[in-house]
Amino acid sequence: MDVLPEHPDDPPSTLLITLTGKDRPGVTAAIFTRLASAGVEVLDIEQIVLRRRLVLGVLVTAPRDWKKLRTVVEDVAAGLGMNVDVERGVGDNKLRRDGRSHVTVIGSPLKASAMSAIAGRIADCGANIDRIERMARYPVTAIDLHVSGTDPEKLRALLTIEAATQGVDIAVQPANLMRRGMRLIVMDVDSTLVQGEVIEMLAAHAGHEAEVARVTEAAMRGELDFEASLRQRVELLAGVDASAIDEVYDAIELAPGARTMVRTLRRLGYRFAIVSGGFSQITDRLAADLGIHYSRANELEIVDGKLTGRILGEVVDRAGKAEALREFAAKVGVPEAAVIAIGDGANDLDMLSAAGLGIAYNAKPLVRDAADTSVNVPYLDAIVYLLGISREEIEAADAEAGFTTPAPPVG
Repeated sequence: MDVLPEHPDDPPSTLLITLTGKDRPGVTAAIFTRLASAGVEVLDIEQIVLRRRLVLGVLVTAPRDWKKLRTVVEDVAAGLGMNVDVERGVGDNKLRRDGRSHVTVIGSPLKASAMSAIAGRIADCGANIDRIERMARYPVTAIDLHVSGTDPEKLRALLTIEAATQGVDIAVQPANLMRRGMRLIVMDVDSTLVQGEVIEMLAAHAGHEAEVARVTEAAMRGELDFEASLRQRVELLAGVDASAIDEVYDAIELAPGARTMVRTLRRLGYRFAIVSGGFSQITDRLAADLGIHYSRANELEIVDGKLTGRILGEVVDRAGKAEALREFAAKVGVPEAAVIAIGDGANDLDMLSAAGLGIAYNAKPLVRDAADTSVNVPYLDAIVYLLGISREEIEAADAEAGFTTPAPPVG
C-alpha cells in the first residue's frame, strides 16, 4: 500500500497536476480522459494560454495507487510533447483571505519596471496576488490583478502613490457583487465626454474665445467660484446668433472610445447620465445621439434668435452636479454605491465624492488627488477595463452585431 487509510475527518489526499507546453486542440480532453479512468474527483482547475504556450493546473483527489496515475499522466504528457509535474498533498486550496480587491493597471506602455514596483507594494501590505488576467493589449495595456489579504482602502492609498511614480493608472476596487451588477454611469461633458470646452467654441463666435478660455481654465482648477465665473463668461456671448449652437454641435469631437464605452455598457443594462455645467442646447442633443438616458445642464436664454448672455433657472454647479447624480440614482433604483462618476474639473468634485467609484479622467491635479482613481490615457472606453470587461469581449460583441470596433490611433 502506498498510503495509509484516511480517517473520515482528515483532509483528503490530493494530486496537483501541472501541465505546460505548446497548446493544441485536445490537450485538456486527453488529460481528463486518463483522470476519468482513475475515478478521481476534480477539486479545482486553472488554465491559461500565453502566445500558444499552455499552463494547465488540475487539483484532484488522489486514488490509492496514485503513483500509477502519475505514470499514466506522465505518459500522456510525453505523447503530447509537453512537460508535467505531479505533486501529492492533502486538502483543497486554502480559502482566499479577507480583504479581496481587483487592482486594474493601465499603461501605455506598461513596463516591467512598473509591474515590479506594483507587485512589491502589494507584498509590502502583506497581501497576495491570487490571479492575473489581461483586459486589453490595444490601444493600451490593461491588466487585472485579483488581490487578497489587505484592506482595499489601505491598498488604494499605497498604490495611488506608486501609480504617480510609475506613470501608470491604477484602480483598486473591493471584490464584491457590486462590480458585476447593473450600474449608473454619470459623466461630465466638456473635456470628458467631448474634447474641449463648448463655451469656448461659442465664445469664438463672439470674438472672446481667449478671454473665456482663461476664465474656464481657472474655474476648472478650482480658483474661481463656478457660478460667478460661468455667468461672467455667458455674458460675453450676448448677441451671438442662435445658429452658432448648431455650428458648435456639428464641430464637437467626442473623446476617443466614448461611443464604444456607451454601446458596450448599454448592452449589459447599464444606465447613463450626463451632468454638465455647460448648456442643455448641446447636452440634450448629445444624449439623444449616444443613447444616454438622463441629462442635466444649464439653459442659455435665447430671444429673437440671439443669445442674451443670461442663463435660465438655477445654475448647475458643483453641488448641483452631485444632487443630479443622487436624483438619477433614485430614478434608476440603484444605491449611490452603484454609481460611477467621471469628470475632470473642480466642479466635478462633489459628484465624484458622492459616487461609489469616482474617476478623474485626464483631470486637473486637484481632482486626481481627490478621486478614487484616475485614468490618464486619451481613451474613454479604458474605463470598461475597470469593470472587468476585456477588449476581446467588446470586439466579439460588436462583431456579433455586425459592427467593427473602432481602432483609435495610439499617440
